[in-house]
Amino acid sequence: MERKKPEADLRKYYTVFLQLGMILTLAIFIVAVRIDITSLAPDEYVLDEQEIVEMEEIIQTRQIETPPPPPRPPVPVEVPNDEIIDDVDIDISADWDLDDRLDMPPPQQEEEEPEEDFFVVVEEMPELIGGLASIQENIRYPEMARRAGIEGRVYVQFIVNEQGQVEDPQVIRGIGGGADEEALRAVRQAQFRPGMQRGRPVRVQYSLPVVFRLQN
Repeated sequence: MERKKPEADLRKYYTVFLQLGMILTLAIFIVAVRIDITSLAPDEYVLDEQEIVEMEEIIQTRQIETPPPPPRPPVPVEVPNDEIIDDVDIDISADWDLDDRLDMPPPQQEEEEPEEDFFVVVEEMPELIGGLASIQENIRYPEMARRAGIEGRVYVQFIVNEQGQVEDPQVIRGIGGGADEEALRAVRQAQFRPGMQRGRPVRVQYSLPVVFRLQN
């Protein structure tokens, strides 16, 4: 068996390689020891300052309702008065005797209402001479009522005196168109037998209808 060359024998340089390895290891250890690998303290950290937002406390306000002010008193306005008041001299005599008799004013007399001088119902009522036909024959139909086509009854109230004559005729229900005036005219010309009460003629209140009817 062929032996290796002496140049290729690694055991020859074993001691050299061992020393170099030890030196290199020692150098790495020294360098590692000298390097400061400690971390910074927590206080040495530099942080960006954050913006501090202050929250304002909102105070809830309560609205106080104030009562309305009282109305202002009316301002008196001076009104000119042109009326001149005359001074009245009152004579008060100190010699007035309290024992004197005072004259009392006369008592007021109540006004008596005039009694009606006519009757409404009597023993014998007035009687129209000739009946209602005597009044109807005396009627002249008013032209205004004829053109307007007015028809109906006009009631007239009046007084029949002791002589049988008509006094104070009044229309108590009319139809207009001139018929009321014509009814009063016809009634004023009527004649009656007077009403009788206890055998003597008296004034009696009476009423009559006057008919107005157009002839076709």
